[in-house]
Amino acid sequence: MKRNHFRSFTINRTSLKRLITMTIIGIMALFIFTGMLTSFEPGYGLASNQIHEWANNISGEDFVHVLGMENKLFTQALPEGSEPPSLSNIAFQVATSINPDDPRSLLGRELPGFALFDGQIIVAGEGMDYTTLPVESAPPMDVMMAEREATQESLAQLEEMEKEAQQTQGATNGEKIVHIIHSHNTESFLPELETNVPNEAFHRQINITLVGERLSQELEKRGIGVEVEERDIQENLVGRGWQYSQSYDASREFVKEAMANNENLKFFFDLHRDTIPRDKTTVTINGEEFARTVFVIGGNHGNYEQNMQLAKELHGLLEEKYPGLSRGVIFKDGPRTNGRFNQDLSTNSVLIEMGGIYNSLEETYRSAEAVAEVFSEFYFSSEAVNSQ
Repeated sequence: MKRNHFRSFTINRTSLKRLITMTIIGIMALFIFTGMLTSFEPGYGLASNQIHEWANNISGEDFVHVLGMENKLFTQALPEGSEPPSLSNIAFQVATSINPDDPRSLLGRELPGFALFDGQIIVAGEGMDYTTLPVESAPPMDVMMAEREATQESLAQLEEMEKEAQQTQGATNGEKIVHIIHSHNTESFLPELETNVPNEAFHRQINITLVGERLSQELEKRGIGVEVEERDIQENLVGRGWQYSQSYDASREFVKEAMANNENLKFFFDLHRDTIPRDKTTVTINGEEFARTVFVIGGNHGNYEQNMQLAKELHGLLEEKYPGLSRGVIFKDGPRTNGRFNQDLSTNSVLIEMGGIYNSLEETYRSAEAVAEVFSEFYFSSEAVNSQ
């Protein structure tokens, strides 16, 4: 009897070990499976935006290496010393959505607000790095609903600009070829307001639209016809009960309407202002202070390469004539940004940051004049080439 009892105890102890082992394996499997699920975007499956992100990280040189695996002739076009892509890095990135060469791909998931730094620097101007990328901030609701006081000097400037606008007429054979809009039209500048609180740098009259108006006037002085969208986009948002993040959806309707009403429109500029410190958004050129510019290109559409080329050319011209004025060209795409900025509507569309909240209107006006100068040079030289 004792022998049988001992055998029974041995069998039960073995079963217990198996149970514990299976439990541990099950927990590990659960963590692994959960990790795999969280590596995908919402929807737990492959989405077009994921494939787009992966494809963006494959350079043209890497693609030639891949083609060369099937046909060695392709590798003859590669530069000397070119190395094939790391398959382990690619596999790791596909499995985890983390780019080993870019720690922001990991930090962006863990740190709230880190997605603000997701942009890629295509052309870096003086002082441009990932800590000085343009930052958009939505105004608090009370600021959106309330009217902030503007200085008397700013109001006087507004009145003067309205008079100048009535006297300026464009050329380009009487055609309006440039369209200017301000998706965040209430973005203002602290030196022009009776406040020093950054979150309160918004105003219904004294705002970024004055910079657009000055850019329009400077372009027309140089013979380029301009159409400026004067409707209040933010008021349109409030009337519809939309969120600030839907500003581009509202401005999109206006851009499409403008294009339908005027088939001569060729270039589209959406003007904004930045929120980073003054020392990053200001440069002194020939003894005068200018509000620095940044060209922003969205990549969540098919036209981004043409738009990027336009931004690069304008940046280059500014560097030649006004060194340090342009902070560069940045590229924003992926699921954590609008990534279109309505630039999919035209192959000549650019978003331009004109200074920041700590710049004065006078500084932004100087920058608007500089942009008008280089754009008119770009436009008329392009027209001369096309007419040959």
